[in-house]
Amino acid sequence: MPIEETGYDPSLGRKFIFVTGGVMSGLGKGITAASTGRLLANAGFDVTAVKIDPYLNVDAGTMNPYQHGEVYVLKDGGEVDLDLGNYERFLGVDMTSDHNVTTGKTYQHVIEKERAGDYLGKTVQVIPHVTDDIKRRIREAAEGTDVCIVEIGGTVGDIEGMPYLEALRQFAHEEPEDNVLFTHVTLVPYSKNGEQKTKPTQHSVKELRSIGLQPDIVVGRCDDRLDPETKEKIALFGDVPTEAVFSNPDVEDVYHVPLVVEEEGLDEYVMERLDLTAEALPPGERENTWRELVTRERTGEVDIALVGKYDLEDAYMSVHEALKHAGLERGVDVNVRWVNSDEMLEHHDERLREADGVVVPGGFGSRGTAGKIEAIRYAREHDVPFLGLCLGFQMAVVEHARNVLGLEGAHSAELDPETPHPVIDLLPEQADEDDMGGTMRLGAHGTDIRPGSLASRVYGADSCTERHRHRYEVNPEYIEDLEAGDLTFSGTAGRRMEILERENHPYFLGTQFHPEFRSRPDRASPPFVGLLDAVLERTDPRRCDGTGGEADGRGGEGGHAGVTL
Repeated sequence: MPIEETGYDPSLGRKFIFVTGGVMSGLGKGITAASTGRLLANAGFDVTAVKIDPYLNVDAGTMNPYQHGEVYVLKDGGEVDLDLGNYERFLGVDMTSDHNVTTGKTYQHVIEKERAGDYLGKTVQVIPHVTDDIKRRIREAAEGTDVCIVEIGGTVGDIEGMPYLEALRQFAHEEPEDNVLFTHVTLVPYSKNGEQKTKPTQHSVKELRSIGLQPDIVVGRCDDRLDPETKEKIALFGDVPTEAVFSNPDVEDVYHVPLVVEEEGLDEYVMERLDLTAEALPPGERENTWRELVTRERTGEVDIALVGKYDLEDAYMSVHEALKHAGLERGVDVNVRWVNSDEMLEHHDERLREADGVVVPGGFGSRGTAGKIEAIRYAREHDVPFLGLCLGFQMAVVEHARNVLGLEGAHSAELDPETPHPVIDLLPEQADEDDMGGTMRLGAHGTDIRPGSLASRVYGADSCTERHRHRYEVNPEYIEDLEAGDLTFSGTAGRRMEILERENHPYFLGTQFHPEFRSRPDRASPPFVGLLDAVLERTDPRRCDGTGGEADGRGGEGGHAGVTL
């Protein structure tokens, strides 16, 4: 499409890195892309990212975590692919819904335009109308930045991905040569005799080239670094220079991937290829915080029980990462012990006894809630540090109503519509909403925190802003009864109860919001840091000075303060 029709001027000089994958999904395209972005940010560039998901869903909100991992929530309320979480954590930026492009979004927009008559009677087709919309979305998401990294979900050859690859071919045709770079991530497996095999990579690159795309860089995902002869063979059959073939071997922690690919020289090659070398900070002046942070010495370890119903780490990725971030801040390794809430009563109670702390994460549906309630009861009765997130917060309310107040059958009306005591229910104004989708509370919202509470010490402030993803709330009719004992709601947003805590307990905190979504390696989530502080006070008092550190007053911006225990 001509420049005068799109309003886009390629002379702006913005750089684009397109990341495709071959052989199989789940190789680590997102981590490769995020690591590249981290290194470019270290060199002084403003970097953003776009994730393209070729599925027909408009967003990830209704997807089963078993199939797609967790649904990550952005500050604007967008329910998106978990790779957006990796981009936020690695790049240290907040993304928007516009940074997640799906086939559902694209086709919906094109069809709406067609229905409105915007195409002036033209025959609406994949080319040019769908591909033009894809290119528009990428360029708009890149506005205001130096480099935009675009990851295309799935693998080369997937039928649903074809319009996107065609859009990228056109994109490269429209841009100056040094504005666009293609990175292809592919599997390099070992044969039984220990030889690194390049044939899968050869076929993957061949498929990509048949579509009209020539990779500039090939990244080999493998158990170990690529042998020199392996690199030469990939270069020969992939028609790239040998120095354009890079290793991305397995590492103990994904936060080490930027360090590994930096040692391989990936960042320098990318900057040279995109003509960015002259604008980059000299190596000695580049940001080094990431390396210092992820290589920080750990002087201990703690065991945290994660009680949920999805036996898949990706389903709770942000919770795992937030625990890791808290561990980085406190200089300890956090071992997450999975506790299946479906089977906990019969098989997993021993894991609770062995754990130093308990986390009950969010979720939807009634399956596994009985086990979550029993885990919360265990933490309450045995003074085990506890953190409940979203559904975990709500089940803490249910557990208190049943086992402390004696309200038999108390439950959430969402999970048991016939409960005699709906301590969790829709607010009256929500119940009048015809469209159930309109009752969802999504994205970043503020919470007022009671001064002097545990929550205020955790956040070091009298307010915080965190991301939400839920529909049902604490029933206002029960709040007075619920707060008659040790339980108090120390965080509120109008009539909504946002934070609960217990007196006379080492650490018992529940949040209706999801603090894990704002946690970063260099800015650990306050509730998670508070949980580790409480654990360390019990397991190794020498690590705590009794003050928990000075409040930094950044609670409203996702900062944290130490906890006085």
